[in-house]
Amino acid sequence: MPANSSAEHAAMNKSAGTSNPPGHEALEAAIEAAIEPWLAHMYWRDDFKQWRERRLRQEDYQATNLKDVKTALGDEVRGKTVLDLGSGMGGLSVALLRDYAAQGLHLQAMDYNKDYCRIAILRARRYGIQLPIIAAAGEHLPYRSGIFDLVICLDVLEHVADAPAVLREMYRVLRPGGHVLTTVPNRHAFRDPHYHLPLINWLPRGLAERIVERTGRTKTGGLLQDRQGLSDLNTYTWGQFEQLARSIGYRLHDQVFERLRRGEVRLLTGMRKRLLSLLSRTPLLRLMYRAYRYGWQGTFQIKLDKPR
Repeated sequence: MPANSSAEHAAMNKSAGTSNPPGHEALEAAIEAAIEPWLAHMYWRDDFKQWRERRLRQEDYQATNLKDVKTALGDEVRGKTVLDLGSGMGGLSVALLRDYAAQGLHLQAMDYNKDYCRIAILRARRYGIQLPIIAAAGEHLPYRSGIFDLVICLDVLEHVADAPAVLREMYRVLRPGGHVLTTVPNRHAFRDPHYHLPLINWLPRGLAERIVERTGRTKTGGLLQDRQGLSDLNTYTWGQFEQLARSIGYRLHDQVFERLRRGEVRLLTGMRKRLLSLLSRTPLLRLMYRAYRYGWQGTFQIKLDKPR
């Protein structure tokens, strides 16, 4: 998931408190030891040290995702049910339970990687939380139909074996009127969000793969190997994904554009923010954003609705 700012990180830490329970150091050592082997495939990152820290304290970098979840669920979360499909190392699941379990939110976490599930359980122990999590595949969700108010599926669809099947399964387990929060890598992204190289998504896949290898950015050398190669990733243009989602029955909303219209872009300040405010009142904002979304945006951030 996209990292949030250090200011958000500090605020989350403050809200979580600073006291350490007995066994804290041993638990932190266990978390670090469990996570470390899964980071080796990204040693090439210039910001590896900061990226590693975000993995170790993943739950503290979820402010934007938490806001999206709260907006999707509405003001009253009591009794609402959430599935975190592809919960990874548990950052968002733990952040949600840390903030909303006392308000009556029911959450089920799920990931295909059993080691990730173990890491998520350790992460939850930092806060005395017992995280309900299972290892399963998104193509065959082990849940009854129509039982979740919200399904979260972030940084997942590009790695699954059958993305349309996962989308259909999420639709099945949603209640009428429920929502999916998901991300989808842009096939036309100027800079690939996984390998951080410009223009490789516009090249023939064979040539692009050779460039990835020559620059030393392959996923070899780490444990994370399944469906990680550039040619293995499921990527879509906006039009392709919109057509797929609508064929299943979803209504689709662009989360990034909605934030732009509301002026909620945390990286913009001063004159740029005032300019955005002016553009939001004109048709130019939509036209400029569509151009950006077509050939620049790395990852689409999408809300899918299941009609009532």
